[in-house]
Amino acid sequence: MGLKFGTQEWLDEYRKVLNENKAYEDAAKTWEGDFIFIVKPSGGLDHELRFWIDLHHGKSPGGKMLAPGEEKEAAFVFSGPWTNFHKLIQKKLDPIQGLMQGKFALKGDMGKVMRAVRAAQELVNTILMIDTEVYD
Repeated sequence: MGLKFGTQEWLDEYRKVLNENKAYEDAAKTWEGDFIFIVKPSGGLDHELRFWIDLHHGKSPGGKMLAPGEEKEAAFVFSGPWTNFHKLIQKKLDPIQGLMQGKFALKGDMGKVMRAVRAAQELVNTILMIDTEVYD
């Protein structure tokens, strides 16, 4: 059985695998900016998940699950319902296409994100390297 998506254990494993992913490192070598991901309840998920991840030059020096009500500043906030995140982590939905189609919302410099399409795709590809248990 895999690690449950949206737990600190899962996030720690994700960051470990991301930091070892040469394709991500190459794609994000000039990226500087942290994200808060907000996964809204839908489908099999009955509560909101929020996590912060620091991304700097192809590595992730930090990350943590945020408790309900816990605030954290970040350069970007990427949010959407679980059903769309589930499609994203199954590679049935591209993160940039999802933004353009209104399936996700982004707060932050959209131009900077649009210039980092390959890095965004490698963030998703890295999820596929982890045995992840999802909310059905």
